[in-house]
Amino acid sequence: MEKIVYQGKIIKISEEIIGGINWERAYLPHGVIIFPINDQGEILMIEEKRPHENPPFRLKPISGILEQERGTPEDNAQIELQEEVGFKATTLFNFWTMRSSGTVNNTQYFFLARGLVTSKLPNPDGEDTILSIKAFKLDDLHQLYLDDKIPWSHSTLGFFKLYHGLKSQKI
Repeated sequence: MEKIVYQGKIIKISEEIIGGINWERAYLPHGVIIFPINDQGEILMIEEKRPHENPPFRLKPISGILEQERGTPEDNAQIELQEEVGFKATTLFNFWTMRSSGTVNNTQYFFLARGLVTSKLPNPDGEDTILSIKAFKLDDLHQLYLDDKIPWSHSTLGFFKLYHGLKSQKI
């Protein structure tokens, strides 16, 4: 039987003995990761202040925790876009859903956002957490990932899926 050994605001840790082995599981919140493309065909990324990380600043896609009270993953993605970069997408496409299970458990919904129109919502994390919005050509952003100029995370997998989908014209 699975037993919760830690329950924080964001992370839950459990243990379960199966076949005489103590299996540990981490449960992370489900999330949305959005790659907005502007009218010039560039992908928008944000430079964000992350005081709990080292270094405390990073370049990353628009993302957020999936909050049930905000509706569907698509609804959550639109809200994150509005809070973090001040745009709403006229076309929002869920190009991949990544489900992780086992030791680390969560689901990430990856979106491509096009047809951006100005629509700003207040950022609950504070307006000073987003330091800048930067636009990148697809191949330039790809090279930044390959050169480790952007820290790798779940969003990196989504970017590579998007990159290959756009290059092959399957997305």
